[in-house]
Amino acid sequence: MPAVKRLVGRWWRRQSPARQDRFATLGPLLSVLLFLAAIISAFWYLRNEEIERESESVKRDTEITQQQIGLRLIQNQESLMRMAREIVMRTTDADDFTGQAVAFARERPEITHLTWLDAHRRVRASHFAPLYQVDSQGGTAEPNLPRTDVPNEPENTFRAARDSRAPTYSRAFMDASGAPAMQLHIPLVERNTFAGVLILEYSIDALVRHFVPADVAQRHLISVVDDQQRVLAATVKPHPAQAGRRAPIITDVPLTPAINGLLLRGQGWRTSIGLVNNTLFWMVVALSVLTLWMLLGTWRHMRRRSQIQGALVQETNFRRAMENSMPTGMRAMDLDGRITYVNAAFCQMTGFTSAELVGRQPPYPYWPPDRVEENHRLLNQELQGRSPSGGIEVKVMRKEGTIFDARMYISPLIDPKGQQTGWMTSITNITEAKRIRDQLSASHERFTTVLEGLDASVSVLSVQQGELLFVNRSYRLWFGGDAKGHQQMAGGVVGMEPFGADGDDEVDGLSGLPTQELTETGANPREVYIDSLGKWFDVRSRYLQWTDGRLAQMLIATDITARLRAEEQAAAQADKAQVTSRLVTMGEMASSVAHELNQPLTAITNYCNGMVSRVKADTIRSEDLIAALQKTARQAERAGQIIHRIRAFVKRSEPQRQPSQARQIVEDAVELAGIELRRRNVAIHTYVAQRLPEIQVDPILIEQVLLNLLKNAAEAIDSEQLPPQRRHIELRVVPRHTPEEGGVIEFSVTDTGPGIKDEVIDRLYEAFFSTKKEGLGIGLSLCRSIIESHRGRMRAQNLYNGTQAVGCRFSFTVPVETLHRSDAPAPAAEGETTSPSP
Repeated sequence: MPAVKRLVGRWWRRQSPARQDRFATLGPLLSVLLFLAAIISAFWYLRNEEIERESESVKRDTEITQQQIGLRLIQNQESLMRMAREIVMRTTDADDFTGQAVAFARERPEITHLTWLDAHRRVRASHFAPLYQVDSQGGTAEPNLPRTDVPNEPENTFRAARDSRAPTYSRAFMDASGAPAMQLHIPLVERNTFAGVLILEYSIDALVRHFVPADVAQRHLISVVDDQQRVLAATVKPHPAQAGRRAPIITDVPLTPAINGLLLRGQGWRTSIGLVNNTLFWMVVALSVLTLWMLLGTWRHMRRRSQIQGALVQETNFRRAMENSMPTGMRAMDLDGRITYVNAAFCQMTGFTSAELVGRQPPYPYWPPDRVEENHRLLNQELQGRSPSGGIEVKVMRKEGTIFDARMYISPLIDPKGQQTGWMTSITNITEAKRIRDQLSASHERFTTVLEGLDASVSVLSVQQGELLFVNRSYRLWFGGDAKGHQQMAGGVVGMEPFGADGDDEVDGLSGLPTQELTETGANPREVYIDSLGKWFDVRSRYLQWTDGRLAQMLIATDITARLRAEEQAAAQADKAQVTSRLVTMGEMASSVAHELNQPLTAITNYCNGMVSRVKADTIRSEDLIAALQKTARQAERAGQIIHRIRAFVKRSEPQRQPSQARQIVEDAVELAGIELRRRNVAIHTYVAQRLPEIQVDPILIEQVLLNLLKNAAEAIDSEQLPPQRRHIELRVVPRHTPEEGGVIEFSVTDTGPGIKDEVIDRLYEAFFSTKKEGLGIGLSLCRSIIESHRGRMRAQNLYNGTQAVGCRFSFTVPVETLHRSDAPAPAAEGETTSPSP
């Protein structure tokens, strides 16, 4: 035991005061809770023990009643079986049976009647007990007997006894007087032949009334219930208001030897009051709650005190940490000049410990020996309260003898009563600040030297006052010390001519903006011509805040007169180079015209030959002749347009673009190419997607690209001498969207020719390269140039069946520059096949 006390004491001393207070508060609270739990557990245990005893008593009384009633039923059954044997042995007739029944019923008050039936349900003899001979209306009671025409419990029991040849009890039923009853049927069997039954009817109420022991009936309620939980008879009739209530203690046992669904039920109640109604219990609970409330109040009060104490400790630690972390030294002294407090920063700054400084009077150990008189004067000034608010710059000596510069600020110390008790002095080491200030001065001098050496003019003008704040040497050489030069370059007076700018630049559009927005605005470079100097300047302006907070405008002007003159000379040389370039281009145009005009001129020749042949044969009408001449005129116009467009393209100028419909371009190209396709016996299939958007292109140039691709496809098919089923070309126009190009219209021409050799694909678009004997080699090169001038792309690829090339596909894309679609309705798909002419 002493060892346990020592262990507990040691553990208690290791706890913090706050934790000890918490344990001291929670200990009584826990004791009260344990006491309340013990009281509740005791009451609960006594209540359960009482219920268990009462349950055992109810069960015991119910089993005693079961034995009493069961013994009576067995005795009656055995007596009735003896009478049945005598009837079967024919030693008893109807009169003898009646006499025996009278004697039998006289000693058994629970019997209502005893009846002998033959096998056909005819009554041979019957005897009613004296108490049941008269019904409720005063007439003779009609016995409940089996009847074939009315199904009832006696009939069901009769059949069961007949079939089983054994004594059978019926289920409970209501007799003629409305009282619950049950019957015992003893079968009469003569030489294995069913000869009838003896019926003994019991009054269930009489069984309960006569055979439940009196002491049991006084202690508990004994009742007989059927299989539907209906009470048929009971020792005590329940009050109507309590008929639906169930007793808290119930025991059910079967009514033997009947075994016909009837139960003998014993019911009991607790004699003591409940836990809720126990006054002692509630008094204990009330006292416990009151104690808990007082302990909780004490605990809250102690917790509040603990919180205040913790806050105070935290605030003290915070202030101490703040003082220790500050680089500023703090010194407190009383009204006599005696040091009463120094912080860690002051000790670290001077090298003296707190013990060496606290309590010292002037002269202090950190005063330099050569400045004692001056420091005495400053101290007297401080004690008299005449120290300047901006502080005093002093010299302080460290313990090892080194001296540093410091600035000292003084403020009075006031106690809670409002009385001054001393002075608080803060000391800051300004040695580094003085060094940085000297460095800044030197840096400013170097920066000014650099600005003075620049060839560019640098000027800073105050926006509000309009006065120059800074100018460098170049500005003074060009404009002197006047602000008009700055204003001329900024666009404030007449005589300034901005290079490539309009007259609105003469007004400062930033003059109304806030300072923050102006200073964040970037430089605005422009070229300005100054008449008085005859020079061009590249001027860059920026708004900034000057050192005193004023808004200022800085201009940096660079003399670019020599550069502009050089650019003028370069422009003149470029014009001469362009003339030379146009002369070189004329050679390319001659070859292009010869190649590209071959198609419309061939069409004109075909039309003319056809008209001449039909005129000679006198097989052409005037309408057909006029139509052919009109087509010839259109081809001539087209040739002129081709010359004009190719000439403009060779100049490397932008094509004449206009909103165009892809369907119209395809129709014009297919119509012109049909002559060459029919001559070569090649069919064409076209597909144009519906509702394509308009494209911004030169339709003549795009049509020439399609014509060139269709003509090349037809020549490739014809050169291989392919059979008719493979002599066809497919032209498709569909919309596409790719991450690289975005929304485009794709034109593709697919043939069934031999394809392109691998070594040729890399050189397809080289100028003057051709695989044809008579080709000039500029068709595909010109086509790609046209597509690229429309910011599109052109591709070529072979089509394979396994490893064998079975055709080639040329495709090019044109970007979609407009979002609206064509209003003209279009069919879902258009497929046109031009069969070869015979």
